[in-house]
Amino acid sequence: MARPTIFQALVGLVLLFSPAAGASQDRALCNEVKAKLGNETVQPTESAYEALSTENWSQTVWAKPACIIQPSSTKELSYVVSTITNRKVKFAVRSGGHSVVPGAANINGGVLIDMGKINTVEYDASKKVAVVGSGLRWKEVYTSLDPYNVTVVGGRVLEVGVGGLTLGGGLSYLADLYGLVCDNVVNFEVVTANGAVVNANATSNPDLFWALKGGANNFGIVSRFTLKTYDIHDAWGGVRVYSLDALPQLFDAMYQYQSAANKDPYANIMLQAFPTNASIGAILNIVYLKPEEEPEAFAPFRNITPLADQTKLQTLTELMLAAPLPELTRVNWFSASFTTDKKLFNEVADIVTKAPELDQLQNLTAGSLAFGWQPISSSAVLAGQASNGGNALGLQPVNQTWLVLDVGWWFPEDDQKAHDYTLSMINKIDDASKSSGHYVDYIFMNDAASDQPVIESYGAKNVAKLKSAAKKYDPNGVFQNLASGGFKLP
Repeated sequence: MARPTIFQALVGLVLLFSPAAGASQDRALCNEVKAKLGNETVQPTESAYEALSTENWSQTVWAKPACIIQPSSTKELSYVVSTITNRKVKFAVRSGGHSVVPGAANINGGVLIDMGKINTVEYDASKKVAVVGSGLRWKEVYTSLDPYNVTVVGGRVLEVGVGGLTLGGGLSYLADLYGLVCDNVVNFEVVTANGAVVNANATSNPDLFWALKGGANNFGIVSRFTLKTYDIHDAWGGVRVYSLDALPQLFDAMYQYQSAANKDPYANIMLQAFPTNASIGAILNIVYLKPEEEPEAFAPFRNITPLADQTKLQTLTELMLAAPLPELTRVNWFSASFTTDKKLFNEVADIVTKAPELDQLQNLTAGSLAFGWQPISSSAVLAGQASNGGNALGLQPVNQTWLVLDVGWWFPEDDQKAHDYTLSMINKIDDASKSSGHYVDYIFMNDAASDQPVIESYGAKNVAKLKSAAKKYDPNGVFQNLASGGFKLP
């Protein structure tokens, strides 16, 4: 038999890795899975494709996958993952699609695995846990548990998906009591790159259990989360709306609230303001996890007169349902962390309300910026560290703020400008916190932009442990190379 020449071999390699060859491989896989799973594979020629491919919250991450596969069971997911791995086809995984990180939950070419049909909630009152499908959004989780008068440590925005928020750490109104969302997972049901289904918990695959608490999509696809439940149902709180003129008073009150020596762990608050839109002003989200009106924890805010006050006794789910969610076309966000200091608070307040970048953002079509001021108590960090071996985040047990800058605009041609102006602001905030000695070297994944070094901020020791887990459970690097979107291991 004639041997191929070196030239022929090189041509073969070029063809194998060319876009055309990749597209052909994608189509072949889609056809194979379609023959096996039928309607659970949606191809571009089908009527459902357009809505599914643009289901992600921000248009910046809309994409055109070769097909969208919607497994309805862990068994089907196992088949899909093993087939993708064998064919070496690129893929992305979507839970709720709220991420603004390109490639994390959608993909151009390749395969999008949409988890939306793995969507059951099973409550076990005797074990005080709920087994939750990763295709659910938090609204569906809470409303399924409400008849039992229990809840879980979950997302604050109800349209966010369970999967991405939990694997990124997850901030909750229950955090000061019980830690982050990831800290309250009892078991992860995971499909690894070879299609194996494994359980990761405190006694079975504990290294993977630890790594998934903040390690994102670097190890496998979680099909189900077993979450602790808590007897919390009735609450007090809601939204108070203020003019932008009230921000200096609100920042002073926030400093007092965050400086309390023994902060009430049932109290939680978040300040959002829209410095580019005075008609919206500032919004204070107030939550008290007991049915008690005007608890003392919120005393610093009492003498600030709101334009509107929607606080009342209601269920926790009702409270979160009432929180406004802006309708934006294109979105990005950036995260920064710092400890509690009055002078620094004033500096950051000046940056987020007066920086020249705000004018530049307003010059974009529908350009807007909002900031979210999220107090994090040391008790939230300590609760996480005490829970089943801790998490991968490398957090310091000190009172701190996780600030998020949310930027919105309309047109793709402004994508880079919107990114750069907002990055400039977050850099100024980081510089101010470093200069004051109050910088916290942690970037909250769920609020981070794609080019922020999130996993690096966990610390060298934790990064090494994450890499060790990835090598063990994904030795061929499938979730680093074929699922290349999202926050990858450095």
